[in-house]
Amino acid sequence: MNPQQPRQITEAAPSRDESARAASRHAQLRKVALSSLLGTVIEYYDFLLYSTMAALVFGRLFFPSSNPALSTIAAFGTLAAGYVARPLGGLLFGHFGDRLGRKSMLMVTMMLMGVASFLIGVLPTYGSIGVLAPVLLVALRVVQGIAVGGEWGGAALMVAEHADARRRGTWTGIMQLGSPIGMLFSTLAVTLVSLLPDGSFYSWGWRLPFLVSAVLLLIGLYVRVSVAESPVFEEAAEKAKPGAQAKAPVLQILREPRSLILACAVGIGPFALTALINSQIIAYATGIGYGQAEVMRALLFTSVVSLICIPLLSALSDRVGRRAVSLVGAVGAVLFALPLYALINTGSLVVMIAGLMFAQLLQNLMYAPLAPLLSEMFGTGVRYTGVSLGYQLASLIGAGFTPLIASSLLAMSGGSSLPLSVIIAVTAVVTIVAMCQIVEPRGRDLTTDPL
Repeated sequence: MNPQQPRQITEAAPSRDESARAASRHAQLRKVALSSLLGTVIEYYDFLLYSTMAALVFGRLFFPSSNPALSTIAAFGTLAAGYVARPLGGLLFGHFGDRLGRKSMLMVTMMLMGVASFLIGVLPTYGSIGVLAPVLLVALRVVQGIAVGGEWGGAALMVAEHADARRRGTWTGIMQLGSPIGMLFSTLAVTLVSLLPDGSFYSWGWRLPFLVSAVLLLIGLYVRVSVAESPVFEEAAEKAKPGAQAKAPVLQILREPRSLILACAVGIGPFALTALINSQIIAYATGIGYGQAEVMRALLFTSVVSLICIPLLSALSDRVGRRAVSLVGAVGAVLFALPLYALINTGSLVVMIAGLMFAQLLQNLMYAPLAPLLSEMFGTGVRYTGVSLGYQLASLIGAGFTPLIASSLLAMSGGSSLPLSVIIAVTAVVTIVAMCQIVEPRGRDLTTDPL
């Protein structure tokens, strides 16, 4: 027997064990990425479905008025209520996510969103119960906002804290597909029910996409329950001193708020742009002569742009940095703000689709690096709170009131699109200034203190 043989066998065993552990970690990462993707798809399907219905249905059924423009403005006001609630959700679920873990909070956010959306689908209208109808609609919208406020940050962290630092952008890019897929599904659902005769659509057809939420909820919970807790959080929890009373995460962040302010500011540009080209555009385009079905088809094309670009651009940020990718999009948004509406105002559906698709590309450039960027800006003990608050405050400032403000400015300006271009340019400049203040965090070890 070769005397070297036992030693060779002994050396080979650890290699096989290590390969098995690596394969197990990779399998768990895939499951976490799938769970986070599915969760954000469901959350954004429900949340964005409301945005579309606010432009098409809610003004007429819940806020009746002799002036259609005033009804639309009132409906967009309820849209803003959901965005106001998002930072509250980020604060609430961020606090407990930093204390108790990421996974349990994500189960709760999914339950809240699914139940609230289903209830919207069975809610009586103003014609049935009077003023109580819009009150209940606003209340359910607030619940939606709280749910989505806690979802994105937790889903992003579950992926970022499982992934290898060198490919963090690549893996979080999969999770961030939840937003465009949710947008695609909600747009497709509304497009299908819009094919119904007006009488059927306004009486019961608009409810169907909301009722589908119940099925999506059951699927999402089934997948999410099987994922493992974040290893970064578990490591931090093991190192914590027994009995030690740490300060509330939000108080720790507010003591040194620079990271929170910058995290909020970098997201204002992409959120404002998406509010205009994915929600407010429905009211604007139909107001200048485009058909409702034409606008919905245009939104399907913009969703496809995001499906392709978000994972590619998020992966690109692993190579060239988060700042570089985002700055290209923000500068492009400033330059394209006026041409965008010039293209839409031509009255040509093909030209409008081309303009919206390019605008969506610019939005993706700003949006794609957000998940890895924000994850790398905060320490483990406050990361869920910091990421959620930064992201959701950006959504509130950038998108929450944008459709309402835009519709009001349009009414005051006699339909001029110039105020809309100004909103895009100004918010993109905010993103540019903030990005220039951030030290590139790409690849940072999430178990260490933030830069």
